[in-house]
Amino acid sequence: MIARRVVVFAVAALAAIGIAHAQDATTLKKEMLGQWELSTTERSKTCVVTIKGDPVAQGFKLELEPACKTALPFTKDIVAWSVRGLDIVRLQDATGEAVIDFTEVEAGIFEGLRQGEGVYILQDLAAARSMAKSMDQMIGDWAMVRGNGQPVCGLTLTNTEASPDNFQVFLKPKCDPAVAQFNPTQWRLERGQIILMSKSGDVWQFEADDNAQWRRVPDTADPLIMLRQ
Repeated sequence: MIARRVVVFAVAALAAIGIAHAQDATTLKKEMLGQWELSTTERSKTCVVTIKGDPVAQGFKLELEPACKTALPFTKDIVAWSVRGLDIVRLQDATGEAVIDFTEVEAGIFEGLRQGEGVYILQDLAAARSMAKSMDQMIGDWAMVRGNGQPVCGLTLTNTEASPDNFQVFLKPKCDPAVAQFNPTQWRLERGQIILMSKSGDVWQFEADDNAQWRRVPDTADPLIMLRQ
């Protein structure tokens, strides 16, 4: 009798899991409807994708803006989309094979990897354009200060491309030795962080705090802060 109850319970549990999985896939499908931006990680190349719920062979309908094939050549093979498993959004070819698979890494932001090419981002179009506006606001002169307000360096963030997805940054004279030794030459805005990079590959990350300042992370007892000038 006990064994029978265990079996019944196991079957019920598996059924419940199956229902939850179906609900997850259904919810994801609904959430994907609308306009999305497909881009390189720092939006140097972008493409607008309109995801629809109309069934087509092997999946559901989507539309790519005409400029997509030039900006991101691999998109020429994309003819439909589908949800695979619980959380994979697949942009696929006419046979249903993946051109690129995306998984959600943050609310409304999906990442996909193409071997030999790198990582691509799929995110809500309105949010992506808001992020672009935020990046434009980053361009210009900044001051680095310690937590007590003592200035340690001045720098200028530009919109001049230094390498794919990265832009030039210039230090002003008379910087603190630690900053001068780091000597960042490139920067980018990535997932809400200002990323500074040196020629040697060292990286400093800054996050906005509640005071509209950008603090280096991880935080320390003697924080380094970037202030817009």
